[in-house]
Amino acid sequence: MSIKTLFKQRRSIRKYINQFVPNEFILETLEAASWAPSAHNAQPYRFIIVSDIMVKQSLAKAMAETWIKDLTKDNVATKKKEKADFSIKRFSSAPVFIVACLTLEDMKQYPDEKRQLFERDLAVQSLGAAIQNMLLSASENGLGACWFSAPIFCKDTVRQILNIPKIIEPQAIILMGYANEKPNVRQRKSIEELCFRDAWGRPFYAIVDKSTDH
Repeated sequence: MSIKTLFKQRRSIRKYINQFVPNEFILETLEAASWAPSAHNAQPYRFIIVSDIMVKQSLAKAMAETWIKDLTKDNVATKKKEKADFSIKRFSSAPVFIVACLTLEDMKQYPDEKRQLFERDLAVQSLGAAIQNMLLSASENGLGACWFSAPIFCKDTVRQILNIPKIIEPQAIILMGYANEKPNVRQRKSIEELCFRDAWGRPFYAIVDKSTDH
């Protein structure tokens, strides 16, 4: 299919059939990530493949427990217990998932905190581009996938369960498998909403109106 068709047909899949995902598809997904553009070509991402059921369950339960502890501080934990149990089931039942991590080891190092934070922003943007490539690659191979950012809220928990070194920072989990659902197309904002004006303050219709003298 064309790249435009792939963009439009890709869906966030959260339910999967119990079917083995070939290793070649997983490797193709990771290779696609490696070809994403990255700041300074530093490729500041690292990935962990998780397919063992015991590891999946341990990680899912640990993340849910950390989430409930945080909600307890907000006095809303009792309302979220059922959702936490559902989350554990969702993560545990996915045939495979990939933990996407960030590393700054090959990024530029600055003596001041301000520029170093900007450099971190570049690394985060680079990881986002890599994950997008992964989602598209999975879709092209007939797999469903979904991007979850849960590890951001429990980085130490994920590190402990997966024995991740401090220099590597867990950022997201991408579930993958053969889809057991067909989500409807969700509404997208119009181009007018996304590109609301140009640098001179002209509205979108003035930018695309060829009859307007620029």
